[in-house]
Amino acid sequence: MRLPTWLAQHLAALRALLVLTVLLGLAYPLAMVAVGQLPGLRDRAGDTRLIGQAFTDADGNPVRRYFQSRPSAAGDGYDPTATSASNLGPESLDLLNDVCARSKAIGELEGVDGRRPFCTGDGVGAVLAVFRRDGFTGPVTRVVSVDQTGTPFLAAYEGVPVESAKEGEDYVALGGVITPIRGDAPAEPRVPADAVTASGSGLDPHISPAYAALQVPRVARERGIAEDAVRRLVAENTDGRALGFMGEPAVNVLELNLALDGA
Repeated sequence: MRLPTWLAQHLAALRALLVLTVLLGLAYPLAMVAVGQLPGLRDRAGDTRLIGQAFTDADGNPVRRYFQSRPSAAGDGYDPTATSASNLGPESLDLLNDVCARSKAIGELEGVDGRRPFCTGDGVGAVLAVFRRDGFTGPVTRVVSVDQTGTPFLAAYEGVPVESAKEGEDYVALGGVITPIRGDAPAEPRVPADAVTASGSGLDPHISPAYAALQVPRVARERGIAEDAVRRLVAENTDGRALGFMGEPAVNVLELNLALDGA
């Protein structure tokens, strides 16, 4: 007997649900657990050294004798129960402000130039809302520094004085065209990109060799040891490319700081 079309469709959907539940809900997780028990992986499957942590004091300030990790968007930072990225896109003004503030703070911590393109000297985005007579064309009639409520980073734009922003004003909704200003920052900032951006998981314990090298003088000075000794520990805790060709070398900050304490 031929089943009605609607019933046959529901039975097919039920079969697909059962098959996918078995494959993805049982077989796949069990297979991943089995892979984690293979020689070479077994000792790392539950390794907490693969989860980073923040080396800060109770007020969130960097502990100067330790290498600092990259920012984390997982919960309050490196929370394995809330692993996530910041979900801020490349055109997000919030992301730009975070990057600018972090770069300024790291520059001050390490004693280097923390300036970045499209950032102001006080660590916010160098972004203007530009109003023109005919919307997107015509002479400029008004300019607002959207991220500054104090003195604007730029006195004038195309001959029009730059205003400071007012709390709660949406200048895009008012017709302003968001215009980033590059400024006079060096093309290659001294503070590496991984120092001012969070990883996709928010749990990555690694930083770039460039960011580790930036921190060597401070850590050596705070611990009263030679910079060469610190550099050797950095080299010993640097992982190479996966399989020799994938990704980039990276320094495990957690293992490096443990090695420093044990040296």
